[in-house]
Amino acid sequence: MTLVFEQLNKGWNAYPNGSESIVARVGDTLTFRFELNPFAYEGVSKGDEAVLTFAGCTRWRLGVTNDQGWFEGQCRYSDVAPRWGEFYEIIGDDPERNAPEDWQIIGADTSAGRHFLFYLRDETFECVADDWRIAPLK
Repeated sequence: MTLVFEQLNKGWNAYPNGSESIVARVGDTLTFRFELNPFAYEGVSKGDEAVLTFAGCTRWRLGVTNDQGWFEGQCRYSDVAPRWGEFYEIIGDDPERNAPEDWQIIGADTSAGRHFLFYLRDETFECVADDWRIAPLK
């Protein structure tokens, strides 16, 4: 089966020059806080933040691959992901999913687990979780 990268960010994205993202975990719920891009989307002001919440998270990672590494082919998805800088769900049998050695393991993967990938300017966020949602922080 071919991998499908379903883009999930509609009308929002991370600010390329934003402050450092913050990951927090309580049990199997993981949150990822980041600054929204005020220049690309209406209704977003400089300094606005959002939080992605992942329920039923079994693993996560913040990788070091940045935009330069992605464009130079150093990312395992450089040749298959549609674009840098987007938030995706990766659908399909992915033989490369477990390749990174820096996964933070929370629990055993389940059949309901979905693979989420968010390319940011200076890092790559990934997690495997049952579901996700986004909420703006004001």
